[in-house]
Amino acid sequence: MVRIMASGKAEGLFEKLKPLSPGQEEIRKALLDEKYEIIGLFGPTGTGKSLFGILYGIDAVLSGKYSRFILSRPVVDVVTGKELTAADIGSLYYELATSYLKDILAGFIEWDVVEKLMSKGKIVVADTHYLRGRTFDDSVIFLDDAQSIPIESAIEIMVRIGNNSRFIVAGDPVFQRKHGAQDSASLLREILLGEETAKVIDLGVKDIVRPGAKRGIRLLLESWMRSRSLSDSEKQVLDSVRIHAPDADIVTVVEFIEEKRTFNIQSEHTPDALVVAKEGFLGRVIGKGGERIEAVEADTGLRIRAVELTLDFKPFIRAIHPASWVYRFITDVDFAGPDLIVKVESEAFGAFVGQKGFHVKFLDAVMRKLLGVGIRAVEVETSKPGRSRRR
Repeated sequence: MVRIMASGKAEGLFEKLKPLSPGQEEIRKALLDEKYEIIGLFGPTGTGKSLFGILYGIDAVLSGKYSRFILSRPVVDVVTGKELTAADIGSLYYELATSYLKDILAGFIEWDVVEKLMSKGKIVVADTHYLRGRTFDDSVIFLDDAQSIPIESAIEIMVRIGNNSRFIVAGDPVFQRKHGAQDSASLLREILLGEETAKVIDLGVKDIVRPGAKRGIRLLLESWMRSRSLSDSEKQVLDSVRIHAPDADIVTVVEFIEEKRTFNIQSEHTPDALVVAKEGFLGRVIGKGGERIEAVEADTGLRIRAVELTLDFKPFIRAIHPASWVYRFITDVDFAGPDLIVKVESEAFGAFVGQKGFHVKFLDAVMRKLLGVGIRAVEVETSKPGRSRRR
C-alpha cells in the first residue's frame, strides 16, 4: 500500500500519493488530465483503485476545484451476497461507509479534517439506491465496487452527473464478481471504452501493492479450481496421479480432447490434459526423471502435462500452446477487464493466434473451462530485433 505520513496540512493531498506500479501511474495521469469526464478503474483488490479515487476526490474539494465529493459504495452481506440498503440496516449503512472511508484514509489525512468536511456537506456518502431525482453539479462522484450493484444502478449514477463534475468508477471484473457470471463492472467497462471523454484503466496482478492481496487472489483461484466439477476422464487422471504421486497436492485436472478436435489442434506438443499442482508440488507430480507422469500417461492413455498454480500464467500457455517455441515471445500475461491478456511480440504473433485464430480460440476455451476466464492476444513490438525463432 502506498503510504505517506500525515503532515497536518490537507492541501496537496493527492500530489503526495506516489504511484507504486505502472497501473497506478496511469491512474494518476488520467485523474490529472481534465479532458476525461469519466474515469473507469478496473482490476483486482490491492491495486489502489479506492485509494486513488478517494484521495483525488477529497483533494479536489480541499483545493476548491470542486464543491463536493460524493462517495457511493454498496454494502454487501458477505454471507448471503445480498446488497444492503439504508432502508435495510438504517444508520448502520452510513456507519459502515464511514468506517470504510476512515480505513482508506488512515495515515494520509487527519480524520477530524474529514469529519468537518462531512458535517459541511462537502463529503457526502450516498446510497446507490436513492439517487433518482438528484443532480450532482460541481462534484466528483466516486462509485466503488461497481461489480456488486445492478448495471441499472451504476448507469443511474452516471445520469446524475451535472455541470462541472467528474465521475470515477472502480470495480473488479474478475475476482470479486460472481464466478462465471458477467457483472456490472465488466459491462460498465465495455460501455466506457466507446466514450470519447472517458478513460478506462485496466489493472492487473502486477499492479497489486497491498500486502496479502496477491496471496488472497492465489487462494481464491485455487478455490475456484478445486471446486470444479470433473468429467469422468478428468477423474481418471486425478485418481492415477494420486496413485503414482501420493505425496503431491493436486488442485485440479482439466482435459481438453474435444477442444483440440474442435479447433483442429494436431501438434504433438499439445497434451490431452493438464494437471494443476499446488505451488511447490510440481516435482512430486512429475517425478525425478519424469517417471510418475509417464506412469499416469500409461494408465490413462492420454498425453499429460503438469504445471503449478502461481499468479504467473505464462507456464499455462507454454504447457498447452500448439507452437512449443512461442512462449519465448510472450512479454506479459495478466488480467485486463474480465480476460487474461497475452502480449506477444510481432515476430511470433501470427503463430500464437494460429490459422483462422484457432490457436488462441483453443487457449480461450481451455482457460474458460479451467477458470471461467477468457484469453485475448495483443500484439506488441518485438523487443529484441534480429532474434531468430527455433521451432
